[in-house]
Amino acid sequence: MDIILIKYGELALKGDNRAFFENKLVKNIKEALKGYDGIKVEKTHGRIYVECDGNVNEVIDKLKKVFGIVGITVAKKVDLDLDAIYNAAIELMRSYSGKSFKVETRRPNKSFPYESMEISRMVGGKILQNVEDVHVDVHNPDIVLNIEIREKAYLYSGITDGIGGMPLGTNGRAVVLLSGGIDSPVAAWMMMKRGVEIEAVYFHSPPYTQERAKDKVIDLCKKLSEYGQDIYLHVVNFTDFQLAIYDKCPPKMTTIIMRRMMMRVAENIANKYGAKALITGESLGQVASQTIESLYCTNEVTHMPVFRPLIGMDKSEIVEISKKIGTYDISIRPYEDCCTIFVPKHPIIKPDLEEVIDGEKNIDYEKFIDSLVIDQIKIKQDS
Repeated sequence: MDIILIKYGELALKGDNRAFFENKLVKNIKEALKGYDGIKVEKTHGRIYVECDGNVNEVIDKLKKVFGIVGITVAKKVDLDLDAIYNAAIELMRSYSGKSFKVETRRPNKSFPYESMEISRMVGGKILQNVEDVHVDVHNPDIVLNIEIREKAYLYSGITDGIGGMPLGTNGRAVVLLSGGIDSPVAAWMMMKRGVEIEAVYFHSPPYTQERAKDKVIDLCKKLSEYGQDIYLHVVNFTDFQLAIYDKCPPKMTTIIMRRMMMRVAENIANKYGAKALITGESLGQVASQTIESLYCTNEVTHMPVFRPLIGMDKSEIVEISKKIGTYDISIRPYEDCCTIFVPKHPIIKPDLEEVIDGEKNIDYEKFIDSLVIDQIKIKQDS
């Protein structure tokens, strides 16, 4: 029978904790495929197998968005019998268009009475006898026929790349400050790839920001949810605070003071929902609020780790990832977020922390935090 064989990478290095990561990956695979009939997921040492009644291509497309998977292929599963292995190999080779081939065998099941090189040689010989117009090329073959000897024999050629990373949910939870721009959804995705589940917070400033700006962020969450989790989006009504800093704070410091307030609010949300870190899409030097001095002033108000996975990337690298993960076309919709309003003409680039603290002294930020209206929207994985 044909079966989908799943390979994973880093998980194999986890020692005594390996079973935890493997079991989480199996659970995530089952969750990703819950809408399909006839799905059966099994785990053996070093491999996960998926049986399905049909829709193989659709299932593979789903699996390509499951973090932790590095390779996916359709394999033939046969009994540990040489004749069965020969027949499967001949059938596979007849279905391929290449002319040159080699056979590579792995034998984790050492009870099988033939060694890997011997199996490869015997199978290769049977292929040459029974398949027309093929020849062996061990250096640069058109086709590499892989054979794995486990509790059964698995034969396949060609691997579809998975997304890699760690299974989602194996490295805790964090809150991402999600704007409608290109950077922050990429940062969220990169931390999800390291196994971190996310909560999202968006700062909305009506009437200065449109409802379409909020809708754009909702759509970004929907796209991120395709990679394996429901996402709670916390929409913060930020208008009153932005007006207050515009009226009461030094103009050159309004951006950095706004960022400090955002971090305070995000940390409050994180504490409420069990998250242990914050995530931002900042890239060093990209704008005035992303210099080392500005980031230092921003970090000062938090007690949590702040993850900035884009910190050393340039814009073209970030854009490339956003296109790959499907967020780019959403991010470039022409609806401004609250970070683009009330921007000073000459924002401070290298703020001094004491001056910033003095600059926000007329703002009762604790009162603002207590009075904020925060709407929670649940974006389901299959929405």
